[in-house]
Amino acid sequence: MRRTKALKTDRLHLILMLALTFSTGIVDAVGYLGLDRVFTGNMTGNVVILGMALAGGSHLPVLGPALALLFFMVGAAMAGRVLRNAAPGWSGKTSGMFLLVALGLATLAVIDVFISSPVSELTGSIVTSGMALVMGVQAASARRLKVTDVTTVVVTSTITALAAESRLAGGSGAYWQRRALAVALILLGALLGALTLNVGLWLGLGSSAAITLTVVIIGHRRCQRDSQASVMVDAVATSS
Repeated sequence: MRRTKALKTDRLHLILMLALTFSTGIVDAVGYLGLDRVFTGNMTGNVVILGMALAGGSHLPVLGPALALLFFMVGAAMAGRVLRNAAPGWSGKTSGMFLLVALGLATLAVIDVFISSPVSELTGSIVTSGMALVMGVQAASARRLKVTDVTTVVVTSTITALAAESRLAGGSGAYWQRRALAVALILLGALLGALTLNVGLWLGLGSSAAITLTVVIIGHRRCQRDSQASVMVDAVATSS
């Protein structure tokens, strides 16, 4: 915790969003490999799968991706509604939304303990819908923080910016470290998520819940510290 106190708030938010990017890699690997090829964070993948399935793609799921897309939008809309009038940056409402994500993932992890293999299409669709719902909440909450090039749920635009604005392309190469880290972390998260399936669906979701809860605790503490510092500055300004 001492190290986090020494970091500037913007830098800390970047690290926390990168941690959630890693967590998303885990969640998407669990959804795609463990629950009938459904992405719960990367909605682009679901749209493509759904399009191919509707065109008659061999053995491609329709219900799962369609429900995941719907529930992701519901989660994002819900978070957007809650955060609409929240203070800029990280606020108590932001902490609440990320806490909802952590609790949602933890609940799904517990449910997955009791799911027998192979997972039925109905059960898989219910679980992936829940996963997509909390990922929608996460994406909308992360968007509120406006950490450049780190959405936590997708890296296509990040990869584009990394290449298009690189020195090789004649650009400044600004933000290349965070862009490269975002890509690497979602890759490593997917790798870990795939490995956890050797134990069970619950392990990947439980790991993501733990990561998200850690993010909530650190982010909320910094929010409180910044608020207290702001109050003290205002008090000094008023007294002088």
